[in-house]
Amino acid sequence: MKLMQQTCLLLLAVAISGTLFFSSCSESTETSEEPAVEWALALHGGAGTISKDLPDSVRQLYYEGLEDAVRTGELVLRDGGSALFAVEQVVRVLENNPLFNAGKGAVFTAEGTHELDAAIMDGSTLEAGAITGVTTVKNPVSLARIVMEESQHIFFSGQGAEQYADQTDVERVENDHFFTQNRYDAWQRAQGQSMNLPGETSPLNSEWWIDKKFGTVGAVALDMDGNLAAATSTGGMTNKQFGRVGDVPIIGSGTFANHVAAVSATGWGEKIMQQVSGNTIANLVEFGGYTLEEAIDFLLEERLQPNEAGFIAVDSNGNIVTKMNTPGMFRGSVNSNGEQEVKIWIEE
Repeated sequence: MKLMQQTCLLLLAVAISGTLFFSSCSESTETSEEPAVEWALALHGGAGTISKDLPDSVRQLYYEGLEDAVRTGELVLRDGGSALFAVEQVVRVLENNPLFNAGKGAVFTAEGTHELDAAIMDGSTLEAGAITGVTTVKNPVSLARIVMEESQHIFFSGQGAEQYADQTDVERVENDHFFTQNRYDAWQRAQGQSMNLPGETSPLNSEWWIDKKFGTVGAVALDMDGNLAAATSTGGMTNKQFGRVGDVPIIGSGTFANHVAAVSATGWGEKIMQQVSGNTIANLVEFGGYTLEEAIDFLLEERLQPNEAGFIAVDSNGNIVTKMNTPGMFRGSVNSNGEQEVKIWIEE
């Protein structure tokens, strides 16, 4: 609470026996103001058409996975850790959770393998690292950070990214480590190899409640030093064609951070790339006079079509925005004022 003093001079002219009386007064007006946000975090686990028929048991697993990731970032930032470290750790948690299309839960390519993309960006320096098409890196976001901090480059792809990983200590796995039955079933359906209807399989072993086109994980953060960072990771699009690269590792599209805002996108990668979405949002805030929410609304309502994307973002004042033009987006957020939420659908 902040007490603001407003001093007024009240002139009273009262005709009493021909005498004028003047009186001065002091009036106190009390207004409330939220404490300044010292740190803030937001994350997403993919956007798309998420059915309200999601079984309660599966719904709870998603909530718990999001809450676990939120807590991970909260602990880092609350203890004075950097925004960069926070977003990396949050994305690692999501990469290790088979419910999400990144790391362990990555979707299948048309060839029946897993190819992973990730990017990370430090808003205080504009340094960034990105990798695409890796097949043996357990946590691609950590390789992206090593690329940012230890290489002379920003972006490695395919076999080059694998060779670069050989020079680091990132954990490696066989490609089948990323296998999950529900992603395999979705791939078979996408290829027309399975005619199973949603009711013919256990909900825990299928992903019929989620649009197969969308999926990504990401995090954005503001730390106590006022620095912003963003990180995003994905297994791409189910049944994607050879060599396809989405928006996630494209700095300025699916992942972007500077001194004004940090942004991570999810949705239809090609459409997100067309609008250079992450950078466009930050530019609207910095040069266009938009608030963070207005900038994201502009992208979602004026530049992108319905059912194409979702964004999470935080600005230098700790304002958090998580919005999408899809029916749902797995998302969560927390800040130093104790404001916390985990949601799936728009109307929650």
